[in-house]
Amino acid sequence: MAVKSVVLGLVLVALGVIVSIASSSDSVTSYIPSFIGALFVALGVVGALKPDLNHHMMHGAAMLALLAILGSLGSLIGRSSTGWALFSQLVTVVLCGGFIFLAVQSFKQARLARQAAEAAA
Repeated sequence: MAVKSVVLGLVLVALGVIVSIASSSDSVTSYIPSFIGALFVALGVVGALKPDLNHHMMHGAAMLALLAILGSLGSLIGRSSTGWALFSQLVTVVLCGGFIFLAVQSFKQARLARQAAEAAA
């Protein structure tokens, strides 16, 4: 999951930069996906470099994905976004939703593997 966190982070960084350039936005808010992406990259890198902390980092990444979804949906609904802002928010929701799905699957597999190891011991 650490690699997936880094990949998601890089995609979100690119999304923020591309949308900001394409929309000719002077607002720092158009870079919000990039800021979120940088956090995903950091969590993924720490998880990869420190295997004993990986599960904590990936739980943090899953929580970050949930917060990104809630924030994007809240802004989408609250401001009735259009254009590039709408695109950016929808892509963030879809990408982070996919990450949460993968994270839950990974957490389930890890728990089953741990239970199998305990049963064998």
